[in-house]
Amino acid sequence: MNQTTGLHRLIAPLAALGLLAGLQGANAQDVSEAHLNAARSAIAAIGATEQFDGILPQAAAALKAELIQKDPNLEALITKTVDDKAIALAARRADLETEAARAYANSFSQADLEAIATFYNSESGKKLIAEGPIVTREVLKAAGIWQNGIARDLTEAVGNTLNEQMKAAAPATEEAPKPAQ
Repeated sequence: MNQTTGLHRLIAPLAALGLLAGLQGANAQDVSEAHLNAARSAIAAIGATEQFDGILPQAAAALKAELIQKDPNLEALITKTVDDKAIALAARRADLETEAARAYANSFSQADLEAIATFYNSESGKKLIAEGPIVTREVLKAAGIWQNGIARDLTEAVGNTLNEQMKAAAPATEEAPKPAQ
C-alpha cells in the first residue's frame, strides 16, 4: 500500500468524524444550562451512570495484574504507580456525566427531565428502582411459563384440527393417517 492509498483510506473516516463532531457541537449549543442541569438531576435520580463506576477500578486492577505478572519484583512500585495514576484519572468521571447529560437533554425536554427527576426522587420512584429488577425477573419467569403453555396449546389445537380434517378428507373405506405431533 502506498502513501496515497493510505491517505485516501483515512480521509473518509476523518471527514465523518469531523462532521459528527460538528453536529455534536451544534447540538451542545442548542441545549441550555438549565436543560443540562435537569438532565443531570434525572441521571442522578435514576442512577443512569452508576453501572460505569467500576470501569476505572477494573482497568487499574487488570493493569496491575498484567504488569505484576510480567515483573513480580516491582509489585510495590507497580501498585503505587497504577493507584496514583488511576486516582488522577478519577476526575474524568465528570466527563461521562456531562456526555450522559447531553444525551438525555437531546432526547428529552427540560420539563420531561424535571418530571423524571421528581418521580424517581419520590418514594414510589425509589421503590421502582429498588424493586424493578426483582419484578422484571418475575415477569420474565411468568412470560416463559406463559410461552411454554401457549406453544403447547397451539400444538395441541393444530394437531387436533389437522387430524379432524384429514379424517374428513379420507375415503370412507380407508382409515385416515394421523399427522405427526
